[in-house]
Amino acid sequence: MLRRRRKRDCGCEVRKECTRFQKAVRTFCRNRLALIGAVILVGIVICAVFAPYIAPHSPLEMDLTSLHKPPGTPGHLLGTDNLGRDVLSRLLYGSRISLSVGLVVVSIAGAIGTAMGLLSGYYGGSVDIVIMRLVEIFVAFPFLILVVAVIAVLGPSLYNVMLVLGLVSWPLYARLVRSEVLAIREFPYIEAARAIGAGNTRIMFRHVLPNCLSSVLVTAAMSMAGAILSTAALGFLGLGVQPPTPEWGMMLNEAKQFLRRYPWEIFYPGIAIMLVVLALNFLGDGLRDALDPHLHR
Repeated sequence: MLRRRRKRDCGCEVRKECTRFQKAVRTFCRNRLALIGAVILVGIVICAVFAPYIAPHSPLEMDLTSLHKPPGTPGHLLGTDNLGRDVLSRLLYGSRISLSVGLVVVSIAGAIGTAMGLLSGYYGGSVDIVIMRLVEIFVAFPFLILVVAVIAVLGPSLYNVMLVLGLVSWPLYARLVRSEVLAIREFPYIEAARAIGAGNTRIMFRHVLPNCLSSVLVTAAMSMAGAILSTAALGFLGLGVQPPTPEWGMMLNEAKQFLRRYPWEIFYPGIAIMLVVLALNFLGDGLRDALDPHLHR
């Protein structure tokens, strides 16, 4: 009888998880903007992964006989820049850098912020005070000014940009996870886990953290868009990726002086940045609607 009951209980738990997942998928699929964002993002990822096979030319190949060619030129679908480099090829390879920076920055900030927020919310007391004061110190400085100052000290490079943006962005995750943990730690099943002798580490990582991951996932999708925008801004200011590496912000910086005569050189990188940021924001909204239990209630 006990075995049968255990099997039935396990089956019920699996069914509940399947039902929740199915509800989340259905809610996400009903959101047209989220689907559009997912399709655009998948297309950009495919272009980034297969850039060496899709790009018609090398992104670094210069042709001084084909400077500032307009879009539609044979062999150059989106034209060429001031050094005769193919704009389409540089856009495709630039998507690799932008997506890589976004993923690395979100990973660094999410890991640090989630760990800090988990410790702060669960233990409280002096641990909470120290971590929250550290968060307030980071938040007190203007984001872009702090990033520019650190980049100016470390030197402009792709790795420094990823490291700095990741280290500066973690307070957002820390505050979010802390607020979730403060509510979750008072639930009855947490008290039951303590009653049967579960340790703090097991409770945090087995019972508390999984219930915070949906909010972290939504925040990661939206903060990835912010990381890509910040990378493009640093590239435009000359503090990010250095030439001749193809990066969308750097392409804007190189094309700004030719804006009046050759506007397509600045138009296409701007459109690429806008599309990926819109796609991530639409995707984040869709994930929030699908994964947030409070909205379902």
